[in-house]
Amino acid sequence: MTDVLLQIDGLHSGYGQIPVLHDVSIQIPRGTVTTLIGRNGMGKTTTVRAIMGQLPAHRGSLRFVDKDITGIPDWRVARCGIGLVPEGRAIFPNLSVRENLVCGAANRHRSSSPWTLERVYAVFPRLKERETNLGTSLSGGEQQMLAIGRALLTNPLLLILDEATEGLAPLIRREIWNCLDELKQAGQSMLVIDKNLKALCQIADYHYVLDKGRVAWQGSTDALRADWAKVQTRLAI
Repeated sequence: MTDVLLQIDGLHSGYGQIPVLHDVSIQIPRGTVTTLIGRNGMGKTTTVRAIMGQLPAHRGSLRFVDKDITGIPDWRVARCGIGLVPEGRAIFPNLSVRENLVCGAANRHRSSSPWTLERVYAVFPRLKERETNLGTSLSGGEQQMLAIGRALLTNPLLLILDEATEGLAPLIRREIWNCLDELKQAGQSMLVIDKNLKALCQIADYHYVLDKGRVAWQGSTDALRADWAKVQTRLAI
C-alpha cells in the first residue's frame, strides 16, 4: 500500500481575522499526482500557503512524511522536502538564470539520482542558452521553466505547482505538461493547481475541488471524468 506523504486534517486558515479555509482535509500518497481545482478565490493558493507555513493553521493539522509541520516557518517546511513553484513565479530579479537555479540547490534527502544544473538544462535547453541573462528578462514561459527548475534543484519529495500553466502560450503549456508527465513517470510526487481539466486528467491520480474554502468534491481521475459535467457546471471551472 502506498504510504502517505502529506496529510492535511481539518485545516482552517485565512488572512488575519478573515477565514478562507474551512475544515479542509487532503491526502497525498507518495509517488502520486494530486490536483486542487476550483474557481479563482476559492482557497487553492491559500491552501498552498498554509502548507508552506506562510499562513497560520487556526485549527487542524499538517503532517509531512509523518512529521508534524503545523505552524513551523516556511524555510523549515522547504527543508523538510517540499518544493514550491509559486503563483507569479517569484523569480529573483537581480540574479542571473544560473544564479536563480543554484541559489537553493540541495540534496538533503540523499536522492540516488539527484537533480543537477545539467539535468535541468537537459529538460529546459533554453535556460542553458540564457543562463547569464537576468531571470526577469525572460519571457513568461521561460520564467515558469526557471521556477520549476529552481524547485527541482532542491530535490523535493513533494513538488507543488500553483497555476502551473496560467497565462502561457499554447506551445509553452505543452512543454510544461510534457515535463510534468516525465516527472510523474520518474515517480515525483506532485500537487498541481491549474484550470486545464483535460491536461490535469492526463497526469493526475486524484483530484480535490475547492468551493468557498471547502472540499466540495474529491475523487480519482475516472470519477472526475464521470462527473465532468457536474464539476464544470456547478463550479464554473
